[in-house]
Amino acid sequence: MTTERCRLVLIAPDMPDAAERAKVLADALKGGDVASVIVPQYGLDDSEFQKHAERLVPVIQEAGAAALIAGDSRVAGRAKADGLHVAGNAEVLGEAVEKHTPKLIVGGGNAADRHHALEIGEVRPDYVFFGRTDGDIKPEAHSKNLALAEWWASMIEIPCIVMGGTDPQSALAVAETGAEFVALRLAVFGEPGQAPSVVAAVNALLDEKAPRFED
Repeated sequence: MTTERCRLVLIAPDMPDAAERAKVLADALKGGDVASVIVPQYGLDDSEFQKHAERLVPVIQEAGAAALIAGDSRVAGRAKADGLHVAGNAEVLGEAVEKHTPKLIVGGGNAADRHHALEIGEVRPDYVFFGRTDGDIKPEAHSKNLALAEWWASMIEIPCIVMGGTDPQSALAVAETGAEFVALRLAVFGEPGQAPSVVAAVNALLDEKAPRFED
């Protein structure tokens, strides 16, 4: 059923201990379908980020999800990740697309409005991201991102990921826009011990209530 409706993307939790982060993420991925995991650098220096990436990428891939490293193509390459998440503008994203596709999945963008979203779309990334990976500051997804996603999904074939809120139920509001993916961070990892059950619950919610994509 999962390919017919909005799928879950996880934003790796911000934990200073690489082993703890890997365990929490591995447990979460056992909860059910996850399309991909975006791994932000957070406050880590480059060498520590490299170590974290090399620890997390195999965990993500073994669960059948795509591992996307935020921002650093060298880290992505050394860690043998599946892709690169670029938070910059259309020019930065376009350079990454030109340099790294099709070897890597390349997507992202920082589209605050329709104009910038279309600029990002013109560089043909693999996906467009509405919101910020640390933008889950309220229970619900940001209304602006939901509106952009609904407009985008009705017009553009490039898939979009929308940042959800801190409430797992926010995934359904994202799905109802027609977006292909919903990203969750604190909704899943706010209480790390609950992460597998939250992933399972979100998948059950989307299975039951998310609109189906037309062929």
